[in-house]
Amino acid sequence: MLPNDKVLVAAGVNYHTPEQTLDSAELYDPASGTWMTTGSLIQRRGDHTATLLPNGKVLVAGGSVILQGAVASCELYDPASGTWTMTGSLHNARVDHTATLLPNGNVLVTGGLNLNENDQLTSAEVYDPASGTWTEVASLATKRDGHTATLLPNGKVLVAGGYNFDILWIARAELYDPANGTWQRTGSLATTRGRDAATLLPNGRVLVEGGYTGGFPGVPTETAELYDPASGTWQTTSSLATARAYHTATLLPNGKVLVATGYGIGGAYTPSAELYDVGLGFSSDWQPVIERAPRRLISGNPLRLTGSLFQGISQASSGNTQDSSSNYPIVQLRSIENSQVAFLPVDPVAGWSDTSFTSVPVTGFPLGPALVTVFTNGIPSTAKPLIVAKHHH
Repeated sequence: MLPNDKVLVAAGVNYHTPEQTLDSAELYDPASGTWMTTGSLIQRRGDHTATLLPNGKVLVAGGSVILQGAVASCELYDPASGTWTMTGSLHNARVDHTATLLPNGNVLVTGGLNLNENDQLTSAEVYDPASGTWTEVASLATKRDGHTATLLPNGKVLVAGGYNFDILWIARAELYDPANGTWQRTGSLATTRGRDAATLLPNGRVLVEGGYTGGFPGVPTETAELYDPASGTWQTTSSLATARAYHTATLLPNGKVLVATGYGIGGAYTPSAELYDVGLGFSSDWQPVIERAPRRLISGNPLRLTGSLFQGISQASSGNTQDSSSNYPIVQLRSIENSQVAFLPVDPVAGWSDTSFTSVPVTGFPLGPALVTVFTNGIPSTAKPLIVAKHHH
């Protein structure tokens, strides 16, 4: 999703075309519900990554061309002109990797299959949009493809699961620290899995569910588990109703996760969908409500919200409102693109009340779609979607 509200779909594979690997791109306009073509990529590719950068451009990295193998080339899409330009190439051709936008605006790429797609990679690289170049960083401890990579609120990246020709589906997980460019092992998954989905929840934990497990080629699993960054451990949670892999998982504004489609048992697509509720167990009478949030938040401007129960319920925590730990509302802004989280300080002049909140100017936050949530007494509101955009003179 671009900062102009449109959605970019780029390249991929169509087995009914002569070339099979595509270079075409299209834009979806939610306002009109229509698609339109935009500039074609310079390199045909499929199973690549696409990352919205802080400057509003989209970085497409790696992927593969049918009958040729993985590619190292990368290119940038400019929504203003609808055109693509080449940028620095990866040090290693790779496909089926992950790409994660880091809080500093750089992009971390991990693992994937190599040039000939006959082995997984341990290598990781970081893209700097300012220079348009890639720098190799410390390697993963375990080579993998088909894994997940999740940006945690503490700025580290959790890489979990995936596939490895030597050990098949993987339970091992590791953390990348952008501060020093190193990896460290963390707790292993309870179940080996790959081609699963990972979602950062509003409470800071990571939900993973489904995927393939067992031997080769694997069977879809219905199991699910939660990663706690504080303890570095995984805990099983309620299972899916339907075992599935290659599915999607989307965090909804109400804090639930929508899991949809994928491959089911026997290799057939399943059209089913289901909702995961983290189950915070609060009374809806105590839940804050955002009634109005801006549709667009211009970077450098304050965020203004109106609603109700921003100060919570008197004595909902302990004591009276003067010593309640939740009298001050916690306002969270969360990027949909990379799950980067920012907690917005209140403007000392405008302040806050039970029905309004004004933050200090919001700077350095990724452009594009985001969710804003108000927490009082530890209870989250239903989030409001907005677009973070840059000011145009």
